[in-house]
Amino acid sequence: MKPIISPSLLSADFGNLERDITMINQSEADWLHLDIMDGVFVPNITFGMPVISAIKKISEKPLDVHLMITQPERYIADFKKAGADCLSVHWEASIHLHRTIHAIKNEDMLAGVALNPHTPVALLNDIIKDLDFVLIMSVNPGFGGQEFIERSYQRIQELKEIIIKNDSNALIEVDGGVNTENAEFLVKAGADILVAGNAIFKAENPLDAIYKLRNCLA
Repeated sequence: MKPIISPSLLSADFGNLERDITMINQSEADWLHLDIMDGVFVPNITFGMPVISAIKKISEKPLDVHLMITQPERYIADFKKAGADCLSVHWEASIHLHRTIHAIKNEDMLAGVALNPHTPVALLNDIIKDLDFVLIMSVNPGFGGQEFIERSYQRIQELKEIIIKNDSNALIEVDGGVNTENAEFLVKAGADILVAGNAIFKAENPLDAIYKLRNCLA
């Protein structure tokens, strides 16, 4: 099975955003990944509801919205209204994780939990059956273009074992340093969804880069 490809808009040309989203529409990508940062949970600020709503009007791909914000439960309905189709919250930012996940599902969105590189995947044992996907951060969250953390392969394998052991249908998404050189190894480790930013938007031929990621070609 080929991986789901979710290009990260954080690496797009914000001066030509409509052009870049249109390119994604015409590609073999499956989703469009949006990183939402509040300057508190991570040391960066990206965009909010009005920009997401504008993106939704252009994008023909489901919006894969990754919340890197404190108290994400306050905004679940707002992100749905803005156009989110998949919504992931950080384990580290969610005190009442079970309640938050079911609030996302009640808004008819796919619900995911994101884990920072230092957070043990075993912490998801009690909630894995409730999740549609888990987002493994393979860089420290906050900025694009960082170097891939090699231990991420082991974390993906460990998570896959937890999913199988608990008879869960959760998919594994990987975000950070994903490129055509490591895509094949990520999928072999157990990844189902690949988020890529610079590897797509900074490529000489973004459409070809997406094709190679989807087919795990170097």
